[in-house]
Amino acid sequence: MKLTIYTDYSLRVLIYLTTLEENEKTNIKEIASAYGISKNHLMKVIFQLGKLGLIDTTRGRNGGIRLALEPNEINIGSVVRQTEDDLNIVECFNTEQNTCAISPACKLKGVLHQALKAYLEVLDQYTLADLTQNQSLLKELLQQDKSTSH
Repeated sequence: MKLTIYTDYSLRVLIYLTTLEENEKTNIKEIASAYGISKNHLMKVIFQLGKLGLIDTTRGRNGGIRLALEPNEINIGSVVRQTEDDLNIVECFNTEQNTCAISPACKLKGVLHQALKAYLEVLDQYTLADLTQNQSLLKELLQQDKSTSH
């Protein structure tokens, strides 16, 4: 199973936001710079994460981005389900567009469904807090540009 860039960036944004001090905000430019990724891609990701209630976004002079929930309240499996546009890993998972001739007799669909379920169950066991226990190293790696650019 391969995650889309959209989900990858969503998880990266959430990880980045855990490195901020309490009540500190950041912006798209800082996140894009830290990861070396496109601001345009991040704009869509930030918008969606805000709609999902995972982050707070405030416009204007004192605006910025920060987590809306505590890291231990953000489940990784849930984030993946909400940011992946298509978990149909094979054509036959989509009953409306399935043209596979052997679909009625094929056992592969069941095996792959079981594998996808197991994959998501593993992700469900983790929160953002679990992924960011190494705060000092993450902060160092993500904010090294910040300290050299000022």
